[in-house]
Amino acid sequence: MEKKTIFITGTSSGLGKLTAIHFAKLGWNVAATMRSPEKETELTAYDNIKIFKLDVTNVDQVESAVRDAIDAFGKIDVVVNNAGMGSYGALELAAEDTIDWQFSVNVRGPINVIRKFLPHFRAAGGGMFINISSFMGVTTAVPLGSLYNMSKFALEGLTEGLYYELKPLNIELRLIEQGGSKGNNFVQSIIWNKDENINAYDDLTNKVSQMMAVMPEDQLDDPQTIVEAIAAQATGASKQFRTIVGEAGKGLMALRKSVPIEQYLETIAANYN
Repeated sequence: MEKKTIFITGTSSGLGKLTAIHFAKLGWNVAATMRSPEKETELTAYDNIKIFKLDVTNVDQVESAVRDAIDAFGKIDVVVNNAGMGSYGALELAAEDTIDWQFSVNVRGPINVIRKFLPHFRAAGGGMFINISSFMGVTTAVPLGSLYNMSKFALEGLTEGLYYELKPLNIELRLIEQGGSKGNNFVQSIIWNKDENINAYDDLTNKVSQMMAVMPEDQLDDPQTIVEAIAAQATGASKQFRTIVGEAGKGLMALRKSVPIEQYLETIAANYN
């Protein structure tokens, strides 16, 4: 049986690295991409993992990484768009480059990768894109997350819209909607929007950042459950278009569906009063 190959963005740490290792242990070939491959030491220990330099916002690098991965393995069966970043804070305080970077990484990045892989998938007669989203892409979960929410809502819309044009080509699409996971340094990696000349948002910013900083581990998802959800899609064990991982996301989605949007927004806002 021909060994399958998976291409994963953002594998230098966190979920991306865990996913690369998981698939390597399953016996898949893994094309692991990251912005600074020269710094990687853990993934290099696996014979069936090859590392490629990739900044998903750089179209030329995307083209090179896709071409080199196909040359190395002959065929790519599954692409996981995992690379992402998060900015929080009042929109008024956001720097122009932060706004552009949020969209560039979380939305334009997957678009760049998908576009460069489509000729390969068309020639192969099929393939699969798994886009790593968030439950914040389908429900406004955290105040001061407007830019991050925007990017994940856009990714959701992109994936649903692509379904219609790619289904006739036997190219499958999947969404994994995760929440915060243990050990991924999410809070430490957040880019906070700040402006020392504006203090109108200080109270809310302090409350949100404090609540995020003291979030107990038992409210965070085991990252392995997210990896296994990705694997279930890639291997065909699951056929779900949209998979929500984690109790926090499922609870918020249930609330969002059960009440009018006005009531939902007021309920979430009340937690930060």
